[in-house]
Amino acid sequence: MKRVLTIAGSDCSGGAGIQADLKTMLANGVYGMSVITSLTAQNTTGVRAVSNVDPEFLKDQIDSIFEDIVPDAVKTGMIPSKELVEATAEKLKQYNATKIVVDPVMVATSGADLSNEESVRALKEKLIPMATLVTPNIPEAEVLSGMKIKTKEDMTEAARKINRECGCDVLIKGGHGSNNADDVLLHNGEIFIFEMPKIDNPNTHGTGCTLSSAIASNLAKGMTVPQAVRRAKEYITGAIRDGLDLGKGRGPLDHGYDIKTAYKDT
Repeated sequence: MKRVLTIAGSDCSGGAGIQADLKTMLANGVYGMSVITSLTAQNTTGVRAVSNVDPEFLKDQIDSIFEDIVPDAVKTGMIPSKELVEATAEKLKQYNATKIVVDPVMVATSGADLSNEESVRALKEKLIPMATLVTPNIPEAEVLSGMKIKTKEDMTEAARKINRECGCDVLIKGGHGSNNADDVLLHNGEIFIFEMPKIDNPNTHGTGCTLSSAIASNLAKGMTVPQAVRRAKEYITGAIRDGLDLGKGRGPLDHGYDIKTAYKDT
């Protein structure tokens, strides 16, 4: 079984962060492991409190993983401080980690800020250049590229700007657009468009975490970047379309919608 590590924050309500990552990894047939960067008190209506781990403890967690069960791929999510970003980059470089997917989490689905200017700068300078793929949504891509994004052509230009600066493949997620959920991938200088109609479901808590984890799972299984993205898009579309409706705000996806085993039914 292939092994995938998520380095991200904890969502106690289970819809995003490492909880969504581990559910996604299980659903996509890999063994998931987690390193926690931050504890959040949140639910579908918003983030109540955030408590970051100590950078040295973060390093201890990463050491514990790589000294025992070496990941075939790594996904990073919410890394809310410069010091934690630097600690993550240092350790991934030390262990020659490969197939790294960076989800540059800056704002929660509820709108709460989950990063600051220093941590974003550290992401651009330290972590994203190590990545196989970075997966910003449109607001995050605007920050990383320094330009406004309104059209698919803008998404393409922004992807090229991020690639020139950081050197990795870039997937700009179009779910924040008004009419569709089309994504733009820049891979080895070539542009791929993944067209997807917008599903009429407001419950999208944790979509970014879920997509990046599915991509990392697929990369671990040996898929190319375009193959991994396409397969992950199919998975997340099904998880949204399944129509799970929990909580009073933007609810989570049904990460296990396609899991059919003797243990699912009572």
